Amino acid sequence: MIHPTAIIDPRAQIDTSVEVGPYTIIKNNVQIGKGTVIGSHVSIDPFVTIGEDCRIFQYASVGATPQDLKYKGEETYLKIGRGTVIREFATINRGTEGGGGITEVGEDNFLMAYTHVAHDCKTGKRVILANNATLAGHVVIGDYATVGGLVAIHQFVRIGDFAYIGGKSAVVKDVPPYVIAAGDRASLRGLNSVGMQRSGITAEAVSSLKKAYRIVFRIGLTLNEAVERLKAEVNPLPEVVNFIKFIQASSRGITR
Repeated sequence: MIHPTAIIDPRAQIDTSVEVGPYTIIKNNVQIGKGTVIGSHVSIDPFVTIGEDCRIFQYASVGATPQDLKYKGEETYLKIGRGTVIREFATINRGTEGGGGITEVGEDNFLMAYTHVAHDCKTGKRVILANNATLAGHVVIGDYATVGGLVAIHQFVRIGDFAYIGGKSAVVKDVPPYVIAAGDRASLRGLNSVGMQRSGITAEAVSSLKKAYRIVFRIGLTLNEAVERLKAEVNPLPEVVNFIKFIQASSRGITR
């Protein structure tokens, strides 16, 4: 059902099962999948693709032009995965040419009220952004990560799978997968053991990650030395391999 006060560009492609609330504006070159529900007073700008079964609450701004002075009006995109929930007053910007031209919000994300996802960001599956969490441009967040309320993440920072960022943190370096980080500036506070157990990661994997965490962050080795020791001493389970690859790929530096 589309409310009669909604303004929808005829070039938008909207499944017949989509619900659109009062006073919502949907512009050209927008695609919205079946089962999605859009509340009142939502603004959806051009070149946005929204997957099936999403829920967008009132006053959200989806796909506005990036807040980047280098942006000169080029055609860039926003893609939102299936099952994602976007709460009140959240803002998500399209990409920029310099960042690959696309912002991507993954499947089954939960973006709470007043969250901001800037240009060229990418989030994985089942990411949670609590109220007022803010991602600067080019931030990458892995699967099942949680970002607490009032968190600010610096541009180009990466957050690993299953990481947990405590509320009111300022994150300026990469946060490895499976860890907890908090504070201004954020520092590591141990493994996200509870989050991993709730997600079904095996006790063996958690035990191996505890050993890996100690080698990298607790005995004073350089990262290169720690990685070599990890390869020699820790069971190369997929989670451990993911942990090592993330650290080796960091160009910004690792949160410690």
